[in-house]
Amino acid sequence: MANTIEYAKKYTKMLDEVYQTSALTGVLESDASMSRNGANANEIVIPKIDMDGLADYDRASGYVNGDVSFTWETKQFNYERGRMFVVDNMDNEETQSLAFGKLAGEFIRTKAVPELDAFRFAYYASIKGAKTSEETLTADNIVAAIRTAVTSMDEAQVPSSERYLFITPTLKGVLEDMDTYKSKAVLSAFSEVIAVPQSRFYTAINLLDGTTEGETAGGFKKADGGADINFMIIHKPAVIQFTKHALPKIICGDRGLRLCSCFFI
Repeated sequence: MANTIEYAKKYTKMLDEVYQTSALTGVLESDASMSRNGANANEIVIPKIDMDGLADYDRASGYVNGDVSFTWETKQFNYERGRMFVVDNMDNEETQSLAFGKLAGEFIRTKAVPELDAFRFAYYASIKGAKTSEETLTADNIVAAIRTAVTSMDEAQVPSSERYLFITPTLKGVLEDMDTYKSKAVLSAFSEVIAVPQSRFYTAINLLDGTTEGETAGGFKKADGGADINFMIIHKPAVIQFTKHALPKIICGDRGLRLCSCFFI
């Protein structure tokens, strides 16, 4: 059992770092202090605060007392996915543990992270009140489209800080190639501009179950009726995003090392 524990210690930090550097939506992760574990593994508890508004001030009696409510609300994670891989003990030993480490790292970077990003973008696009447009964007109208979105947020009194622009590499390149005052002003208005490959930027996706014929490889695909997303502007405090990586169960057995990795978001 000691070997299992040592493997877990060795790879847990590495795989968490792979997630942090590869996930494009990682910048939206909420402050860990704003949550706590729920009673069950698939639950999280988040704070909710409400208070009264302003009231008339009276020079004789002073301020009107107000009420404030602070409660904790239990939410279930809306995403739970995992996989198990087996690496032969001899193969791992002969490669000085590179076989297991490479598998674990590549799984997070090339399979898990793209799906996590795709799920989040599709979910955010489906939220009631999210504004969408069917307009085809080119160099002629991309600046105006982003300005329209920014103005809409301004009118809704969304703070200008912590706004993130997620945009396809193609359209990001169009803006950069324009090299004009307007294009530079648009890009400078955001905390960060993040290029998102179209392959993980859809309004809706299907998660493949890994067992049904035609879905055994797992992963995800663009849903029927789903549309490509050109860009998305997200105000970080507007989302509560936590990733719980049940990372990883590393089991030493006769068949070899088993990596059992599960994500909740």
